[in-house]
Amino acid sequence: MRGVAPLDSDLSLHPIQGLDAVRDKWTSLAECSGNLFATWEWATAWWAHFGVEGTLRLTEVRAADGSTQAILPLYLWSKGPLKLLRFIGHGPADQLGPVCGPDDVLGAGRALRSGLDDGYWDCDGFLGETLAGDQGWSTLFGVLATEGSPVLALGASDWDAFLAGLSRNHRRQIRRDERRLAAQFDIRYRLTAGSGGLGDDLDILFRLHDARWEGRSAAAGGRARRAVRAFCAEALRAGWLRLWIMELDGRPAAAWLGFRYGGAEIYYQQGRDPDFAEQNVGGVLQTHTMRAALEAGAGEYHFLRGDEAFKYRFADRDPGLATVALGTSPLGRLAVGSVTALRRSERGRRMIVRYAG
Repeated sequence: MRGVAPLDSDLSLHPIQGLDAVRDKWTSLAECSGNLFATWEWATAWWAHFGVEGTLRLTEVRAADGSTQAILPLYLWSKGPLKLLRFIGHGPADQLGPVCGPDDVLGAGRALRSGLDDGYWDCDGFLGETLAGDQGWSTLFGVLATEGSPVLALGASDWDAFLAGLSRNHRRQIRRDERRLAAQFDIRYRLTAGSGGLGDDLDILFRLHDARWEGRSAAAGGRARRAVRAFCAEALRAGWLRLWIMELDGRPAAAWLGFRYGGAEIYYQQGRDPDFAEQNVGGVLQTHTMRAALEAGAGEYHFLRGDEAFKYRFADRDPGLATVALGTSPLGRLAVGSVTALRRSERGRRMIVRYAG
């Protein structure tokens, strides 16, 4: 990685010496982005648990007047002789990319592409996972895979007005499930409020998540869980954390982990006790979090990546996510070409999504 690199445009690349060097600047840019996974706290928690696999290549994109337009939270990942540039956070993160405001993303992407073309980072190529699908990445790099990332606008004045905007059958199902559950059990919705109970409540979430998926979830990895735990502690201190536990007659039946950031409620992970599957406890808790978000004034509800049917019963738009790549050496081009060939089959596309995640 070289020092200052002027580009053909009025932008230039500048190396950053460690995560702590630009914390304040990073925080300000992340707030402009509205992306939880662009925060310094997320990058730091992820790097502490996954950084052993690579070398930091943090880079600042500056305008001609010296102002910072974006931070590229990059690192160099190696597999044998292959060296790829990737964004910090892949795997447990749901949306990656430059740390900057939406209007500056494409400019940062062009700076990234120019740096790659000029050999600035001394790598075989670039793999950019789960980038916002509506920000023009496909104009700069080859697309390897796409995923859904549904969003619901919470524009209703109150919960009844929100329900009125749903189909009659959907509205009746939501009300029926809540009434039936309340008739059978004493329901308590508990929001984690202090650091003293965070560890125990995360234990409940992960236990119920594993029970729901019978250990088949990719999110059950040890390092990913440790990174999420570390980030949740920071998110609690920052006031972003939303960890709901639903108790039925005092017994945890479902748990929902999310965050409130950038004016949006962000659904990250959920779990439920299979013993209560017939009561649809997961769905009842989900609608409770929507109601709480609406009443608190959140503007949007982000379901994050994944095309599960229940998300689209609520969502009113889907900007999607894209995984892109560029080979910059013979070895890198061979690797990207091999992955591109996999895209031609459904099995190959699933493999790409799992790998990119």
